[in-house]
Amino acid sequence: MRYGIVLFTSDRGITPAAAAVAAERAGFDSFYVPEHTHIPVKRESPHPRTGDSSLPDDRYVRTLDPWVSLATVASVTSRIRLSTAVALPTESDPITLAKTIATLDHLSGGRVTLGAGFGWNTDELTDHGVPGGKRRTVLREYIEAMRALWTQEEASYKGEFVHFGPSWAWPKPVQEHIPVLIGAGGTEKTFRWIVQSADGWITTPAEVDIDAQTALLREMWRDAGRAGEPRIAALGGRPDPGRLAHLESIGVTDVIFGLPDRSAEDIEAWIARLGTKLYS
Repeated sequence: MRYGIVLFTSDRGITPAAAAVAAERAGFDSFYVPEHTHIPVKRESPHPRTGDSSLPDDRYVRTLDPWVSLATVASVTSRIRLSTAVALPTESDPITLAKTIATLDHLSGGRVTLGAGFGWNTDELTDHGVPGGKRRTVLREYIEAMRALWTQEEASYKGEFVHFGPSWAWPKPVQEHIPVLIGAGGTEKTFRWIVQSADGWITTPAEVDIDAQTALLREMWRDAGRAGEPRIAALGGRPDPGRLAHLESIGVTDVIFGLPDRSAEDIEAWIARLGTKLYS
């Protein structure tokens, strides 16, 4: 089982590069950052954790760009994977985003994992021209279109929301297949989307007991004829050995630990302590 760190980036505290260097030094496999382009002041969509328009953390309005953040990480690390938890691809142009991700994978030596979300904040999506009721369809088209640009010498795509004619686009990613993980509630609807279009699932912070959900996803995966097993990344709490062993036994492949909102010095020490507990 692999371990990762997620930094809820902001314009205060530790930088992504410094946090990732500490994480790589401590032995972690992946480094994750989130994405919000902006947060509309007036919103109708409730936050999944608060149940209303209030936000659980002011860093939602201070989030750094994930791809610029991961580019700075790539320049100072050599091994740790560069991941998002989660990015919102539909808030970017798909052709431009495909170029950005392919460039990052190229320059980092093939270390990118795309963790993507449908977007709980439909008001934010609306400002980008994405209909809230169609966000799953839009994301599927974005992923399909980007994969075409990543893998085809002359790429083209025609969908309801994304369409372009035969085109050349380089660089191609170093990886033959960039992994796509979906961060969303563990429902049958989510798992059906993952089985059709992605490589695995990232749990939400509210989901702790996921035995039934992991079993359902793995069953749906096999029924769909997908090879191997899905990636399942669980947001971790305390690094309790018993819980970690249980997660591995039910098919969890990755555990992601969130960093607290503290000073840079405290974060570096926190990462070192956690690494010692997990890898000693």
